[in-house]
Amino acid sequence: MTRTSGAPSPAVRKAAVCLLTVCAFALTACGGSALDPKDVAEANAAVSGQVAQNGSGAPVATDSSGNPISTTTTGSQPGSITSHGQTSPNGATNTGTPGSTNQGGNGGGGAPAPATGKGVKVASCTGFKNSTGITDATISIANIADITGPVPGIFTPADQAVKAYAQYFNSTSNICGRKLSVNSYDSQTNTSADEVAAQKACETSFAAVGSMEAFDSGGASTVERCGLPEIHAILTTTERQNCPNCFATEAPGGGYFEDSVPDYFTKHAKAATQHAAMLYPNVAASVTGAEAQIQGEKLRGWKFAYTSSFDIAEFNYGPYVQKLKSTGAQLVQLYGSSDMAIRMAQAFQAADYHPAIYLMNATSYDKEYEAGGSAVEGSIIYVDFTPIAEAASNPELRLYMQWLQQVAPGAQPTYFGMYAWSAARLFVEQAAALGGQLSRANLVKRLRTVHGWTANGLHAPQDVGGKTTPTCWRFLQLHSGTWQPYGGTAYQCGGKVSLK
Repeated sequence: MTRTSGAPSPAVRKAAVCLLTVCAFALTACGGSALDPKDVAEANAAVSGQVAQNGSGAPVATDSSGNPISTTTTGSQPGSITSHGQTSPNGATNTGTPGSTNQGGNGGGGAPAPATGKGVKVASCTGFKNSTGITDATISIANIADITGPVPGIFTPADQAVKAYAQYFNSTSNICGRKLSVNSYDSQTNTSADEVAAQKACETSFAAVGSMEAFDSGGASTVERCGLPEIHAILTTTERQNCPNCFATEAPGGGYFEDSVPDYFTKHAKAATQHAAMLYPNVAASVTGAEAQIQGEKLRGWKFAYTSSFDIAEFNYGPYVQKLKSTGAQLVQLYGSSDMAIRMAQAFQAADYHPAIYLMNATSYDKEYEAGGSAVEGSIIYVDFTPIAEAASNPELRLYMQWLQQVAPGAQPTYFGMYAWSAARLFVEQAAALGGQLSRANLVKRLRTVHGWTANGLHAPQDVGGKTTPTCWRFLQLHSGTWQPYGGTAYQCGGKVSLK
C-alpha cells in the first residue's frame, strides 16, 4: 500500500487493517523451492497428536487429491549457549551447516523443544563481538506493531508473543552469555509512524522480530538502508516483501496462487465450484487480492456465477444476496473482515438463502465470528496454522499459551501471536547456530536458507527464505460456536499457479 497525502477516514482505515491481513493468506509468492515431504509429514504429525521419531512414525501427508506426498548444549560457563535441563525428544541433531534449513515439528504430546531449538547445534562463541543492539549482557530485538490507531490493540498479540518467547528464552538459556531484551515500537496503523519505528529499531536493536503492521511499507526503505534483519510475523505490503533483509514466518505472496484450497473443493464439492461467487469491499488491497483469488480459482477450473465489490460503509447486504440467489450461486466467498462476513451471513438468513458452502480465510478465526450465532453456523475457513482448540496435542502451541499468560495474564492466543512466537523462535535458533559469527549480515544470509519452517509444528511449512506462498492448508467448520476440523486434521498440500 502506498502513502497518500491525506489520512483515510477511520472507517477506511479500520477496513484496511482487517483486509491487509487477508492479502497475506490469499496471495502467493514468486519463485522458491518445493516443499520437502518430511516437513509436511512432521507438520501433520503435530496436528494429529503424534510425535515423529527421527523421520519415522509420522502420518503420510496427502495432496488435494488424497495422494501421498511422496541437541547437545554446552554448560553454563561464561560465553556458552545453554538450554538448561531440556533435551530434544528424539535426540536428533542438526549440523548447522550453511544451506537449506528444513525445520519440522516435534508434534504430539511430547516435550516442547528447548528455547535454542530442537536439534540445533549451537556454535562456538569464539570471535563474538558486540554491535548495534548487542552489549555484554543483552541482545536487543525490536518489535514493531500496530498498538494504537482506529482499532486499538489490533496487533498487540504480536508484541506480546515476542515478549513471551523472550521471557521463556531468558528463563532457560543465553546466547554467548547474553539474554534477550525486547524494544517495543508502536506503528500506530499508519506509514509515517511505521517509518519512525523502523528508524528507532535500526538505531537501538540488532534485529526486528515478530513485527506486524497493516501499513508496513512506511519503514521498508529505512530498514533496507540500515541492513536490519527482520523476521516479521506477516508481511502486508509489497514494499516490505521486496526488502532483501525482510522475511516473515507466514510466507508473503504476490504473483502466484496456491491451488490446494480450490482443488480440495473441486474434488469434494465440484458442483458448487461451478457456481461460485466472490464478494469483497471496494478497497484497493481487497480488490487486488479478491481479483487475484478469482483468477487463480478460474485457472483451477472454477466457474463464477457472480462477483461484486461493495462499499465499506455499506450495511445493507440485501441486494447482493438477491443477486446471489438469482444467479444460483452455491459456493460463496467473502474476502473481508469477520464483521463483514457476519453481516453477510445474517443477510443470507434474512433472505432464506442457503448456499452449499460459505467460505472465508483465517481473518474470521476470531471470537467475534464464533459468537455470530445461527447465521454463521456451518461456515468454513482455511488456515495454515494449528487451531487453538488443538493445543492438547501440540506442545509448541501449549508453550506459547503458557508463556503468554506470564507476560499478559488473560490475553487470548491468536494466529498473529502464533506467527510472532514463531519468528522469535526462528531468530533464536539462527542466532544460536551462528554463535561467534553473529552479525546482521550473517543472520540475513542464514535466513535466506530457511525453508519448510514449522516452528515445531505450530503452523504449516513456510518458505521463509524463498518468500514463497504457503501451499499447505487445512479446513475448519463452525459448529455451535466452535471451529472443528473439516475433512480431517491433515494439511492438504498442493502447488501454485502463475497469475502473470
